[in-house]
Amino acid sequence: MKILDWYILKRYLGTFFTMILLFIPIGIIVDLSEKIDNILKNDVPFDAVVGYYLDFTVYFANLLFPLFVFLSVIWFTSKLANKTEIIAFLSSGVSFWRFLRPYLIGAVIICVAALAMGLFLAPKASKGFNEFKHNHLHKTKKVQETRNVYRQISDSVFLYATNFKPIQKSATNFTLEYFDGNKLITKISARNITYNEKDSIYELKDYVKRTILENEDIIEKAKKKDTILPFNIDEFTPVSYVAETLNYTELSKFIEKESKRGSSDINRYKVVAYKRWSIPISAFILTVIGVAVSSMKRRGGMGVNLAVGISLAFVFIFFDKVLGTIANQSDFPPLIAVWFPNVSFGILAIYLLYNARR
Repeated sequence: MKILDWYILKRYLGTFFTMILLFIPIGIIVDLSEKIDNILKNDVPFDAVVGYYLDFTVYFANLLFPLFVFLSVIWFTSKLANKTEIIAFLSSGVSFWRFLRPYLIGAVIICVAALAMGLFLAPKASKGFNEFKHNHLHKTKKVQETRNVYRQISDSVFLYATNFKPIQKSATNFTLEYFDGNKLITKISARNITYNEKDSIYELKDYVKRTILENEDIIEKAKKKDTILPFNIDEFTPVSYVAETLNYTELSKFIEKESKRGSSDINRYKVVAYKRWSIPISAFILTVIGVAVSSMKRRGGMGVNLAVGISLAFVFIFFDKVLGTIANQSDFPPLIAVWFPNVSFGILAIYLLYNARR
């Protein structure tokens, strides 16, 4: 790369990491001020708090990095424009597309790093982040029962329960059915089922097992029965943040399994999976928009560029959050909800770029 490439690339990456180093501590202070009372009230260990804020840093850096990229590009490109450095570059015979090249190289570097973070590192941080809140801050809150739970464990195994209590790891009016094609071959029922974590077994009360044969049925009954069953009790209703804690390979398998089970939260999981790819791409698109908006010297100076850029950033975030929420809570296609902001802003980026080139 030539001097121009290194000059812009160093300014790009340097401003980006400076933004992160400035905003993450502010985010930690704001979050700590909100949670300090609960942390002291619940006697949360110091090492758990430190671990939480390490996870917090990764979690929110991954979530907000497209915004940091966008603001970084606008900030230092506006400074170049105000100092007429961009005019000097273009007057020396450098084309606008050549001027854009180091920005695209920087965007690719950041996008690849963000993709690796989103696929592998962020899920671990999300797990620690959510588990800390669940185990230390929300443990006094009442967890409501889940009613009328129906799950497909595999192609031939189905379960049903009327009430599931996550804290007690128990359910009532439990039924487990085994099929051979469309034919029911075994049915297990119990008035109550409780999972014993220590022994990794299930305790069933008023247990009844019915095995259906060619000419007769075999019925086994017991007031209490300890046994092993082909599912994890947490599979009754996975926690809402479970998809965020899985790496991409695990998440793909999880979505496939939940689709077969007819999960009502399948759209929520697909939104998380699609965003693993869409968020890095959005940084690339926002980089192009940032250059197009801020490469011209304006009468109002850097403030005008920042105002326009921040307005566009909030419009992007608005569409991203609103459409994601709609997809989570309705039948709206998750693929469209996740990629619509990128596609629409990609078109806007092309339009602004051609106008800026002139």
